[in-house]
Amino acid sequence: MSVQHEQVADWMSRELIIGFPHMLLEEVYHLMIQHNVRRIPILSPPHEEQEAVLMGIVTYGDVRGAIPSTVPSVGVWEKHYLHDHLTAEKFMSRDPVTIAETASIGQAAHKMLENRISGLPVVNEQHQLVGIITESDIFRMVIQQEWGEKE
Repeated sequence: MSVQHEQVADWMSRELIIGFPHMLLEEVYHLMIQHNVRRIPILSPPHEEQEAVLMGIVTYGDVRGAIPSTVPSVGVWEKHYLHDHLTAEKFMSRDPVTIAETASIGQAAHKMLENRISGLPVVNEQHQLVGIITESDIFRMVIQQEWGEKE
């Protein structure tokens, strides 16, 4: 098989670490460190009538950009205020680029290159989040297919 024929669903990560809009920057950062991930999809809180919806994504770069500088121009009170009020909803990338689980690995790679991103949330036909496909997943597929190496 090739990147044109392999489906995203066969190589994506299905065990998702997710966040919610009300989570503080520190909480999102700790999730990333604890689970060794570089991106966290942010879902709307589920309601009885509807399922959670993908609102955005927080990447490690987003977290780094949101952390106040160590330069003294930001005072202690400002740092504490930011620490207590900076939620995922305020610093997430909204409406992230997604890909269908039925898309090919080649289409996923093209979208990543085109948008200069290293991972894509994967959605099903109902536009529900079902996984994430990353550059690492694509590299793993290529290595396994070209050299027959298994994890």
